[in-house]
Amino acid sequence: MISSENVSAYVERMASGEPAPGGGAAGALQAALGAALLAMSARYSTGSEHADRAEHTADRAEELIPRALGLADADAEAFGALSAAYALPKGTDEEKAERSRAVQEATAGAAQPPRELIGVGAEVVGLARELTGWCNPNVLSDVAAASEAARAAVATAMVTLEINVRSLKDATTREELRSGLAQGEQAVEDATDLTRRIRERVQG
Repeated sequence: MISSENVSAYVERMASGEPAPGGGAAGALQAALGAALLAMSARYSTGSEHADRAEHTADRAEELIPRALGLADADAEAFGALSAAYALPKGTDEEKAERSRAVQEATAGAAQPPRELIGVGAEVVGLARELTGWCNPNVLSDVAAASEAARAAVATAMVTLEINVRSLKDATTREELRSGLAQGEQAVEDATDLTRRIRERVQG
């Protein structure tokens, strides 16, 4: 569980030969870091006429941190369930049918954490775009870093989602799970644009 490990231990476990945590969990951790940076940036922007908006932004960003970290654990658990499904016996026709059913069910389950992560990352990007308009100029680079972390999280989630969805046989389930991809594409585009605008502003 990510909540019971320090950063060093978690990263070392990710670097080991263990199958999980992997890319999906890394994306969720990036979203959590983005939300944390955003909360910090907003709290450095409370000494102005936008104090109430800044505090609201900080509070909302902070609420996204445990959601993102929870998705890191959910992704690792889902991968474990999928691995278990693939390990089921397939010696008889009955066993093959049961294994196929279990694999499809676990694959659909594995697609849920990245699908939710797209929404979390997109919200972080949206909050960063709002904050940029009135934040303390001294934290502009932190806002950009928050947005970039969220962009990476969303991009990772999209790839993870697509890999799982391509293995699903049920067309209705595939389309339902793909519904978050458009939101992800927009979030990635918005984050890229935001970083560009912040760099231009910093450069003068």
